[in-house]
Amino acid sequence: MKLAFFDDYKLGVIKGDRIVDVSEAVRGVVHTSPQDLIRQVIGDFPRHRRLIEAAASKSQGVVVSGVRLRAPLPEPPRIVAMAVNYMENGTREKAAEINAFHKSASCVIGNGDTVILPDADATIFEQEAELGIVIGKKASKVERSKAHEYIFGYTNFFDISARGFRPEGSGSFFWGKTWDTFGPMGPAITTSDEIKNPMKLQVKSWINGKLYQDYSTSDMANDIPRIVEWVTWMTTLQPGDIIACGTNHRGLAAIQNGDVVEMEAEGLGRLMVRVNDELGREWDRKPRLEKSAEEIKKINGPARLERLGKRSR
Repeated sequence: MKLAFFDDYKLGVIKGDRIVDVSEAVRGVVHTSPQDLIRQVIGDFPRHRRLIEAAASKSQGVVVSGVRLRAPLPEPPRIVAMAVNYMENGTREKAAEINAFHKSASCVIGNGDTVILPDADATIFEQEAELGIVIGKKASKVERSKAHEYIFGYTNFFDISARGFRPEGSGSFFWGKTWDTFGPMGPAITTSDEIKNPMKLQVKSWINGKLYQDYSTSDMANDIPRIVEWVTWMTTLQPGDIIACGTNHRGLAAIQNGDVVEMEAEGLGRLMVRVNDELGREWDRKPRLEKSAEEIKKINGPARLERLGKRSR
């Protein structure tokens, strides 16, 4: 099942190229916001599923292209994003130490919305197409063997990133990751029963129709069970929270004003956003896999270079 919000945050089920309004099926759920509604639906899905499926079967719905799709998790309390979690097609000698960061709820936008590039002295802005894990029930200190029991479903997630302008000595990801509009997701949450093996999904991203990222989730350094185990070892997750699994950086390229940026993790539908930059900045379009080590160092910025140098000594 593919659950989505559309128009004025009606709950819908996407079936092929159509979406069916199933709001009536959850009419009895007392809620304070769309996020609160989807949280309750996810948290008690066995009870809601039958009613939602029945409502979805009664109508052919309307063409998806004729509605405004919203983020399926409009304001998730927790967005945990994994850092440097891919082996980069064998170009990394060893896995990086497991790490993550938080993105704020205000970064979330939905399909068809616009990423706003901020007036910040970044060396580049890049698209990071990632598989998003949607938590289905309270998760604390979850054993990796039981991790999938806590996953409600999956969604496309763009971790939009600003590079190279963090102050000297700052190791924080907050500077580059948490700007408003830097967390597009959607178009829907695909329930976990529809994804046979999330560790063998092809993830692709396009800029203006040109393919840039094309990698498999099998390239993860830390697989999904390990991710869930590690994150919940430190912090309790709740229904409607999301973990973004990280990206393979080799296909990253500059995004800039006027771009149409798309991504699709296999089986999850396609997510599309636009890019606006009032400053009209432009960067080299060459993806990272075609750049030299020196060019990548320049992208990441002098502060990061200094920190990496200190670690290597």
